[in-house]
Amino acid sequence: MMQFTDWDILRSLLLAARWTIVLSLIAFVCGGLIGLLLTVLRSTKNPFFTWLIKLYVEIFQGTPLLMQLFLAFFGLSLIGIEVSAWTAAILSLTLFSSAFFHDIWRGCIESLPKGQWEACRTMGLSYLQSMRYVIAPQAARLAIAPTVGFSVQIVKGTALASIIGFVELTKAGTMLNNATFQPFKVFALVALLYFVICYPLSALARYLETRNHVAR
Repeated sequence: MMQFTDWDILRSLLLAARWTIVLSLIAFVCGGLIGLLLTVLRSTKNPFFTWLIKLYVEIFQGTPLLMQLFLAFFGLSLIGIEVSAWTAAILSLTLFSSAFFHDIWRGCIESLPKGQWEACRTMGLSYLQSMRYVIAPQAARLAIAPTVGFSVQIVKGTALASIIGFVELTKAGTMLNNATFQPFKVFALVALLYFVICYPLSALARYLETRNHVAR
């Protein structure tokens, strides 16, 4: 049996943590872009877009991320589309994140006083001009803290990608546990690395939220 030193275990987990961070960043950026598009389309008040986006959000918020991963990885293969665990994880986390980002940003826009929109119309601004110069800057300030806070949920969500065979931090921990039979040591290190990744984001979100409240 191969012997693993503490450094071997930690080094293997650190290497796997890179993929947790990369997957989280891709899901955050791509999910953010899709969420922004959904938010802009829904704010036009077009009935078709509103209905379609509501359905989209209900589907991806109302079903477990684990099921979405299974459907992306196994379901697509049933219709002849073969995807890797990496691709399935990105697709699932991106769509999952976009639904929540949309809700966060829509809520921030709708929390602004209606007088802001009325003032824009009085000044003769178009919808795009109103969004660009008046609504979006104010909503963005409100959205920063919850957006950063949700990034913690994305990082935690990457752990579910281990179920479909994607080797990130949790999957690496499981593999090392099977090889070393030292579950307490291995999973304590896994938990510590998640804490190291997530705590700064949580602290930043709290700081931004406090600063925004003080600035009001």
